[in-house]
Amino acid sequence: MRPSAGMDKEGPAQRAWQQFWIPFGPYGFVLPALLLMGIATFWPMLQALYLSLTRYDLLSTPTWIGLENYRRLLWDPLFWKALGNTLLYVALVVPPLVWLPLGLAILVNRPWPGIGLFRLLYYLPVVFSVVVAGLAWRWLYAENGLLNHILSLVLGHAVRIPWLTDPRWALFSVSLVTIWKGLGYYMVIYLAGLQGIPTHLYEAAALDGANRWQQHRWITLPLMRPYQVLVLILSTIAAMKVFEEVYLLTRGGPVYSTLTLVYYLYERGIRDLEMGYASAMGLVLFGVVLLLSLGAVRLYSSREEGL
Repeated sequence: MRPSAGMDKEGPAQRAWQQFWIPFGPYGFVLPALLLMGIATFWPMLQALYLSLTRYDLLSTPTWIGLENYRRLLWDPLFWKALGNTLLYVALVVPPLVWLPLGLAILVNRPWPGIGLFRLLYYLPVVFSVVVAGLAWRWLYAENGLLNHILSLVLGHAVRIPWLTDPRWALFSVSLVTIWKGLGYYMVIYLAGLQGIPTHLYEAAALDGANRWQQHRWITLPLMRPYQVLVLILSTIAAMKVFEEVYLLTRGGPVYSTLTLVYYLYERGIRDLEMGYASAMGLVLFGVVLLLSLGAVRLYSSREEGL
């Protein structure tokens, strides 16, 4: 049976396409994604780099000033305050978000009755709007709010903890909101990893006399380490870029105790229209996030080499 005319035309076209595509090798498959990233990510980064070397207020053309914005950062006490608060915020938020969701995932990774409902309840905070969650937590943190009322009932006398108005408590209070909202999201990541672990490993360990804790110690934790690194990087990046919680709960106060880098960038860039200075601050933030992410990957690689 002779091929049709349409097939004759399709064959050479396919061969020509393959001859064009094959020299690129595997890079040809990622080329469309790289083009999209170049338009959506790399080009804006280059623009931010250019603006960081200029004085620009959106009302006039950028004026070249070289490294003046970066010198200003070095002598800006509020920038260093915001950087310190951000790093402290990362230290408060990231460890709980790495370990608590793993415990929750192990807990809900069992065939208990109604386990689907428990998974849904744990994931609900992720679905809630940040604005709704922020307003709800402001009510909980109020001087006459639910938290102080519960503490008064437990301790037997009136308790008035200034959760959002005392510099000693404010950053800790904002951190609790972030932890509460992120638990379900990272739990799902861990749950996907747990369901990929073969059950015969636990069965073999049980036959050898290992209890439940020993099974998790020698099977679950080593096999979940790549997921822990992923959660560590994702939670660190999210904590470094925190904005909504600070904006809704404290606006950087009291006394700049919750002023973070992104909120300070927002104040300088959006409120004061200092786009050049804000761009320099954004690039510094990018560098800090990159260093922390590379440090997490390096830490994981060193542990893998030591095993």
